[in-house]
This record gives sequence, structure tokens and C-alpha cells, in this order.
Amino acid sequence: MSNGRNESSWGLTILRVVVGLAFLLHGWQKLFVMHVSGVGGFLGSLGVPVPGLAAWVLTLVEFLGGAALILGLFTRWVAWLLAVDMVMAMLLVHAKHGFFYPGVEYALTLMAANIALALTGPGAASVDGVLAKKGKAGQI
Repeated sequence: MSNGRNESSWGLTILRVVVGLAFLLHGWQKLFVMHVSGVGGFLGSLGVPVPGLAAWVLTLVEFLGGAALILGLFTRWVAWLLAVDMVMAMLLVHAKHGFFYPGVEYALTLMAANIALALTGPGAASVDGVLAKKGKAGQI
């Protein structure tokens, strides 16, 4: 007989790691391929205020946030930041292309996945889970 709760927890883990990998690689691309200056130039062309600073924030949120999701560290907080990142991507870049890629479909999917993680937590095999267990053990 299956344990629905355990399966759900591992389902969230798979979602968290795959979404984290997508963001980690997008952040890596911004850091090492496009370079933050290139990202800043792109953001400036979109009319984003203080594009150099925005480029650093965007790049680090995606790179470090992706790594944190993979580890399951600060999952709920990071997932909210990445969901906002995707809202901005949809508004500034993808909406003008409609729904299908390069439209909003990919960013919308990542936004929804992050909102799900923010609302439910990291699932199994996460640093957050280990820290929560240690916190409970310390309260006994």
C-alpha cells in the first residue's frame, strides 16, 4: 500500500530540484555567458531603472536561488523571489509574444511551480527539513 504523503513529499522534491536547476543554469548563463553587463544592457533597453543594479539582482536571484532550491534551503522565501522574477519576465519580455514560446508559457509555468513550492515547502531531502528536525530536537 502506498503512502500518499511520502509520495507527495518526493513529488515536491522532484519539482524543487528541476525548477532549481533551470534557474541555476539561467543564472549561470547570465553570469558567465551574457555577463552581468550584457544583462544590464538588455534591461536598460527595456526601460528598467538602474539596469546595472537590476542585472546583478536578477542574476544572483536566479543563480543563488536556483542553487538554494536544489538544496532545499530557504525554499519558501527563494520560491517567492523566483516567482516575482518570472512575473517581471512575463511583463517586460514575454507578454508581447503571446502565450506560446517565446511568449509567457515557460515563465508562467516556472512562476506557478515556484508559487506551489512557496505554499507547500521543499518536500523530502531538503536542508530546510534537516534544520527543522534539529530545531525540534533542540526544543525537547
